[in-house]
Amino acid sequence: MKRFIFIGYVVFLTGLSSFAQEAIVYGRILDTNSSEPIPDVKVSIRNSIFSTATNADGTFSFSQESLPQGEQILEISKAGYTSLQIPVTIQNSVPVNLETILLNVDLHDVEAQIGVISLSDEQLDEDEGTSFNVSGLLQASRDVFLNAASYDFSATFFRPRGYDSEDGKVLINGLEMNKLYDGRPQWSDWGGLNDVQRNQMFSMGISANEYNFGHLAGTTNIIMRASQYREGGRISYATSNRSYRGRVMGSYNSGQRPSGWAYSVLLARRFGEEGYKDGSLYDANSFFASVEKKLNDKHSLNLTAFYTPNRRGKTSASTQEVYDLKGTRYNSYWGKQDGEIRNSRIKEVEEPIIMLNHYWDISENTQLNTNVGYQFGKIGNSRMGYDNAPNPDPSYYQKMPSYFLADPNGPNYDGAYQAYSQFVNDGQMDWQDIYETNIFYGGTSRYYLYEDRNDDKQLSANTILNSQLTDNIELTASVNYRNLKSNNFANMIDLLGGNGYLDVDTFNAGDAAQSDLNNPNRVVGEDDTFKYNFELNASDINGFAQAQFSYSKVDLYIAGKVGKTSYQRDGLYRNGSYGEGNDSFGKSKKLDFTTYGLKVGATYKLSGRHAFEVNTAYFTEAPSLRNSFSNSRQNNATVIDLTEDKNINIDGSYIFRSPMIKARLTGYYTLMQDATEISFYYVDGVYTSGGTQNNGDTAFVQEVLTDVDKKNVGAELGVEAQVTPTIKLKGAAAYGQNTYDNNPHLYLTSDDFNNGFENYDKSYLKGYKVAGGPQQAYQIGFEYRDPDFWWFGATTNYFSNGYIDISPLARTNNFYTDTDGMPFNDYDPAKAKELLKQEKFDDYILVNAVGGKSWKIKDYYVGFFATINNVLDKEFKTGGYEQGRNANFRTLSDDAANDIPVVAPKYWYGYGTTYYLNLYVRF
Repeated sequence: MKRFIFIGYVVFLTGLSSFAQEAIVYGRILDTNSSEPIPDVKVSIRNSIFSTATNADGTFSFSQESLPQGEQILEISKAGYTSLQIPVTIQNSVPVNLETILLNVDLHDVEAQIGVISLSDEQLDEDEGTSFNVSGLLQASRDVFLNAASYDFSATFFRPRGYDSEDGKVLINGLEMNKLYDGRPQWSDWGGLNDVQRNQMFSMGISANEYNFGHLAGTTNIIMRASQYREGGRISYATSNRSYRGRVMGSYNSGQRPSGWAYSVLLARRFGEEGYKDGSLYDANSFFASVEKKLNDKHSLNLTAFYTPNRRGKTSASTQEVYDLKGTRYNSYWGKQDGEIRNSRIKEVEEPIIMLNHYWDISENTQLNTNVGYQFGKIGNSRMGYDNAPNPDPSYYQKMPSYFLADPNGPNYDGAYQAYSQFVNDGQMDWQDIYETNIFYGGTSRYYLYEDRNDDKQLSANTILNSQLTDNIELTASVNYRNLKSNNFANMIDLLGGNGYLDVDTFNAGDAAQSDLNNPNRVVGEDDTFKYNFELNASDINGFAQAQFSYSKVDLYIAGKVGKTSYQRDGLYRNGSYGEGNDSFGKSKKLDFTTYGLKVGATYKLSGRHAFEVNTAYFTEAPSLRNSFSNSRQNNATVIDLTEDKNINIDGSYIFRSPMIKARLTGYYTLMQDATEISFYYVDGVYTSGGTQNNGDTAFVQEVLTDVDKKNVGAELGVEAQVTPTIKLKGAAAYGQNTYDNNPHLYLTSDDFNNGFENYDKSYLKGYKVAGGPQQAYQIGFEYRDPDFWWFGATTNYFSNGYIDISPLARTNNFYTDTDGMPFNDYDPAKAKELLKQEKFDDYILVNAVGGKSWKIKDYYVGFFATINNVLDKEFKTGGYEQGRNANFRTLSDDAANDIPVVAPKYWYGYGTTYYLNLYVRF
């Protein structure tokens, strides 16, 4: 692959001189209201393949060679603006200067886009089963297939090309928003800011873009700059039965004032006692302000700040037994206290972001953009804690009927019936019993509510240079820096009727029971730090350069990057299980990673309607901070043999454009190599090399997978046909195979092990499917847009090849090894193969409908946007995972022999029929 990229680079360079030509058609595009330049406007010659886009200054140009001669139509379009068709006459060696072209706002398109952003915002604000979703990256795309993926496909957690959200880059005003901790964008940090997020620039996949090197799933830059919003305001109210029940929003933009000032403000609130899933409260506010001063013709300074504090009740994954008894809306995390819903698992995000942006037009063809941003605040995820008391989870496996029916002494029908009655008639968390238990034991809390907190402070800065060196050559370069200090700790929220909590581990004794040997046997009160406390420090600096070459028949680009990333843990507690030396207290060794990458690509315009495109890249990335320390809550241990992630990608596309039909067919091949993955869970049936553990066969473990290789291969198709001026037909298809491409290394760490570590060598994953939504998706649909400003559309979507997330530990030698280190005497390879077969989810069809209407009343625009998703109320699984408790052949086969497995896989189900209605007034 590296050799292929090098050869492509050589061919790329040797072909440049053949295509250099003078510009013959050029102009500048401005917003009618603000008179500001509009970047990324598509300009194309009708019935031809020739197209370009405006730069940051709003200018565009075409090359002379092979342009269609004579009278032609220039088509000008951008999301949110009314398209223009301008007649021009093209003749050899005769320049055509169109000077200034003004674009008006397209009300239809703006409201449709705002609707899509609203829906994606709802879905991306979830955690359970959706935290890897990339649909938010695709909102700015005008591509037929990616539009389907961002809206219709995203409800199923479909991932285009099998990529996760950390495989795409999200920028705001040029600054990267992906977290250093896990590589993913924290969508909640800008949730509810829909009205000020419509200015987005998207580059698909690894293709060229004007801000950074990018990543496999593409790059989105959200432009939140005061001068870029047109003058006017908007007030809206939305109602839904998905995540929230209501949303009210108001925004106003001044536009560019004669004095050079511009400002934009937004206030919003989203709320709901519970969403589609039971007990899932939603409480969020959003504040945004941006002010910009045009200092002179060359310099402009913009200050943007937003703060979106939000609280959301989480929803649980459950076994099929639970869903059969309670339905697919069931959520085990909540119960009623004094008649009010109380969810034990609340995610709370409060992370304000402030950024200062300087824009310098060095010359007509060269711009320098310098940005500084600061983010601070907290993220908290609450949960129940319990010591010397039964698990309060109402769906805990020992409380279900299946547990009693699987009694080793024979089915306990009486116990099963009582469990059935209790669960069906109630089945929610018993807050009253929790309080009474704590009071009964003299006020010392056996149950308590706490949160896993991380308080981050991050400084970001970059500078981005764009220069049009010649009519055919554009240079982009940037330098980026980020520095993170993250304090991670457990925080006591509520003692639940008790007067204190003794901060010791009741499963251990002596020093090992202490969470902090520097302050042993502490009695913890509310809002105190306990259990664990440490800091993570990270810095990342990288540089990027890109050259783009545009000619009449060929467009080419080449880009490279180089960077350095450093991590270090600083323990603030001396954990009793790792108290010696600096195993837990003090600084860990510093981890340093050097990253680099190269990508090249080209578009060949065969004729006015046909084009071919190819992109290829090889690049490395530092492992995430999360995946660098094997058990960061307790010690300084780093992952063994940790190295950079490697990515190899090649994709090729055929593009067809005619006055009626637009289509794209793409094939792709991606290798993701040397990745690291860490999981935490309880496990039964795990045996160490010593044959025993501190606590029998059950342990809480950290599972570390290293040297993980994955292969994603497939194709995607998008077709759009404007069959009449008002009717558009569309279709999309995705066919993918996302698999593990090797047998990675697996080891466990745990303070339940006598030596704290156990190596299981290989996990035999090669050929298994990578979980993450359906790998195949197909769509047909239509859209009708009436000249009287109303529109309606519907799609039918078919999904297949979704798979459960498998347990890597169950695919190691631990699966067949008995306590004496020999295989189980009853081990049956045929039965083992059946037990380890990966579950494939059922195929399903979803029908979605969307529509809207707008009116102009004097100087006001009034309208609505509405959707109905899953019209037929189809039940479907969006994801799931095998539980790690049954880690060997004997425990798994014994459980599988039961009519209802006791420790069965857990699943997430998608929404049934849901609606979304948005009413607005613009002025």
